Order: sequence, then structure tokens, then C-alpha cells
Amino acid sequence: MQDGNGAAGDCRADDASRAEQEALAGEQVRERMSRVKHKLLVLSGKGGVGKSTVAVNLALGLVLSGFRVGLVDIDIHGPSVPTMLGLQNAKPLSEGGTIVPVSMGENFKVMSIGFFLRSDRDAVIWRGPLKFSAIRQFLKDVEWGDLDYLIVDSPPGTGDEPLSICQLLPGIDGAVVVTTPQDVSVVDVRRCITFCKELKVPVLGIIENMAGLECPHCGEHIDVFKAGGGGKLSREAGVPLLGSIPIDPRIVHASDSGASFMQRHADSPAAKVFGAVVDKILDGVEGKRSTPEKKVEGDLQVFPERAEARLPHTISYSSKDKRMRIGIPTAGGKLCMHFGHCEKFALVDVEDDKIIGTNFAEPPEHQPGVYPRWLSGEGVKLVIVSGMGQRAISLFEQAGVKVLVGAPTLEPEEVVRQYLAGTLQAGGNICDH
Repeated sequence: MQDGNGAAGDCRADDASRAEQEALAGEQVRERMSRVKHKLLVLSGKGGVGKSTVAVNLALGLVLSGFRVGLVDIDIHGPSVPTMLGLQNAKPLSEGGTIVPVSMGENFKVMSIGFFLRSDRDAVIWRGPLKFSAIRQFLKDVEWGDLDYLIVDSPPGTGDEPLSICQLLPGIDGAVVVTTPQDVSVVDVRRCITFCKELKVPVLGIIENMAGLECPHCGEHIDVFKAGGGGKLSREAGVPLLGSIPIDPRIVHASDSGASFMQRHADSPAAKVFGAVVDKILDGVEGKRSTPEKKVEGDLQVFPERAEARLPHTISYSSKDKRMRIGIPTAGGKLCMHFGHCEKFALVDVEDDKIIGTNFAEPPEHQPGVYPRWLSGEGVKLVIVSGMGQRAISLFEQAGVKVLVGAPTLEPEEVVRQYLAGTLQAGGNICDH
């Protein structure tokens, strides 16, 4: 039996052990985050202002500019990033004690508590310590690799999650604060700016979301939520107004469907404001325009193991491919939904960014490994399909044939023309086996 001194000794030992574990965890976070050049928080003191929409489109804007970007969703109770990116069915992998984030191409990595929920009906009922632990795990155990930017989407308010990330994340470059124009939002966002100042987090600027609506019928500008709140707060707080984003129903449709608004509607007023905001943030973070080390060739192309969670994107053509043959499985004269059910393959020859000829060939009997060998023998370097299973993708890659999935059912030469022009809109892999 232990006496009082023995019990006290055990308590001291336990405290020392916990302190060592905390110190080790902190060092692991610092080591992991040392490979991230810039860390940005997206905050708001008010819910419903479109903060996650801003975070997602800010991340996409940086990716499309050629930067390596991570997006971590720390909204433990209401994770919306997976839905906005069309990743509801994605699951992170675990390798060697680390978590592999969901990757949407080598330049875009995503992590959210939403990936670990069994369904969209599950509720996370956690108090502060559990939320702190989960956020630390997102920083410490996720294999982010080398990133130019890590964007943190925080829940509204100044509670556990924003406080935890500010305590855990070393070297935060700054916060982007989101508001809408009306007073009820501005008042709460003002508290968020005070929160940042007290925690010594620089405020890069304010984004005023839902800043008016252009009537689609008469063109009249309507201030749905009043006007000027973001500008007034900017002047009052002494921080820049990064931009005022107008209401655009297409943003809602894109977010609900997992599409990229920045790509689908690049010429819209809202997308142009997002683009200008990205430019201002780049200037503010480094004091000058940042230049990516490596530009993206082709847009957000999801790794094969994530194909079922593909973000609708634009597939681009690499100008270094001066001459190549592209295979398109067809049925009824158009790209068919699954390459294994095709009637003929269109073999489209491309040279110097132009189609120089198209032949149609009947494929051999469909058996595992037959199509890759046959098409490789026909000189095909790329197949563009709507759906293909993961095993088949691996066999094609082993045969030296690249695979792009998620293409729409268009005539084969139109598919190739859009691919060459960088306008081919690709969605999810309809094959999940």
C-alpha cells in the first residue's frame, strides 16, 4: 500500500510524463509545419457569412495560380469543405502512423473532420479538449509535405477552435476576416478582429461577402444586406478591405454540387473579385507578388485513388506534347460512359496542338489487361474516359498510357478539341470498382 508521499510521487510522475508528451507533440507540429511557407486563417465572428466559401475559393485561386496549397477545415461541428469540393465520399489513408490527406492533384491537399464521419447525419459532440486534440492531430499527423500555403477554415466566433489553432500553429502569416454588409454581422466581426489583435495574429484584410445583387432582369443593383459595412469596418479597424463579393446564385450551385466556381465561372464578377483578393493577399503576405516554384500543368487532377471524389475541373493540354495519339472509347458516335462497354475506339492524332486525323478501330474482346496492351500497341499515349476502375487505371499506367477520367459524353473530336484548348470540364469517375 502506498502512503501519501507515494501517491504524490505518482502524481508528479504523471504530470512530468504528460508534460513530456505535450512537448513532444509541440515539436512534431513545429517540424511538420516547418515545411509550410505561409499559414493563413479564414475567420469570422458571425455564422452564415460565407466564410467556408471564401476559404475554398481562396485555396482554389492559389492552386490555379500554381501554388502548392493545403486546406484544413477545423469546423469540428459543421464541416462543409468536403461538400463544397465534391469530396463527401473521400476517406484519408493511414500510412506508417501518419494520415495521408485527400489529394486533388499534387498541388492541393485537403483535411476535414467530415472525412471521418460515417454519414452526413452524424453529430460531433465534443468539448474543448477533444477539439484541441483533433486540431493538433490535423497539424501533427497529417502528411502535408511541402506547401506554399496552408489555409485554415475556422468555425464562426472566437471559441475553442480559433483559439486552438492560434495556439498550435507556429508562424501564422495572418487572418482574412469575412463579413457581410449589415450591422448585425459587422458587430460580431469587429470582435473577431479584436481576438486577432489580442493573440498577435496580423489581420491581412476584410472580405465583404454578399455585397449586393445585380437583378438578372433589369440589371439594377440591389443592396440585399445594406451596403458599406465592410468598408466602414475596414476604416475603423485600420485594415485593408480586400474585396466586396457580390451575390451570385452560381456560387451556391457550385458549392452544393462540389464544382469549382473559380473555374466554371471565371469571367463572372464574383470570380474576378476572388482573383483580385488572391492577388492582394499574395502582395500582403510577402510584401511583393509571390511567384510559384512550379506552375501547374493541367488543373486539379485527382490522384487515381481519389478518383471517386473528383472535383469537377478543367483538363488542360501540355504544350510539350507536340505529337500524340489520344484514345476515346465511343458508343453511338460519342464518348461512352465506361470504356469497357464501348463499340469502337476513336484514335485521334494530334500535332502542334491541332487534330490532324481520326481513325475508328474496333477493340478486341474486353478482358483485364487486353485494352492497355492493344492501345499501347496502337501508339496511344492518353485515353480520355468517363469512368474506369482503379485496377484498370493501374494496368494502363503500367502499359505507358495515361488516363484522364470524368470526361463528358461528347463527340470524340470535340472532347480532344476542348482538351487541347484547356476547356474540357471533367467531373467524377462514374466507375467505383
